[in-house]
Amino acid sequence: MNMSTRITLLAILALAAACNPKPAPEQPVPQAAVVPPPVNADSARLAAEDAARRQRAADSAAAAARDSAARAAAMASTAAARAEAERALANMIHFDYDKADIRSDDEAVLDWKARLLNANPAMTLRISGHADDRGSDEYNLALGNRRAAAAKRYLVNKGIAEGRIVIDSYGEERPLDPAETEEAWAKNRRDEFVLTAQPPAWVIPAP
Repeated sequence: MNMSTRITLLAILALAAACNPKPAPEQPVPQAAVVPPPVNADSARLAAEDAARRQRAADSAAAAARDSAARAAAMASTAAARAEAERALANMIHFDYDKADIRSDDEAVLDWKARLLNANPAMTLRISGHADDRGSDEYNLALGNRRAAAAKRYLVNKGIAEGRIVIDSYGEERPLDPAETEEAWAKNRRDEFVLTAQPPAWVIPAP
């Protein structure tokens, strides 16, 4: 290809390029702005009232749960106090050999029983006297009776009506420990206390 032909070809290409310019890049279509719907006054009021109702319901449920927990705790505390009072009421007292005198170390035991009985007028009590196996059956029955009578007399002197306490004696018939030792005999010389009537709800005196 000679020089003049090349010049002519370049001129043709330049002309073609000028007639077909590169298209401009597409511009993004602008998005329309999202406009929130207008607030309806009634809807806002209803929503606020619903929220308030929900809050009141939640507060009421929480208060009910607290009350239930408090009642359960109070019932548990009352049951525990009653169980402790029952154990204290059942505490035995003991006697020296061939004696029916209340020992000084048992006075506190009887004092607490007197406070419980005074706080609960519906309670009645049975006191059973016991002896060790030394001596005759007849003698030990009489000794057990004197021991029960001594405990009753102590409680009556603390303000308990006589008619609320009955006594009986088993003598040597019901030993706690059948061994023939001083330790066993000391256990067996005793008074036992059993309620014969009681109220449904106990009043527990202070220790």
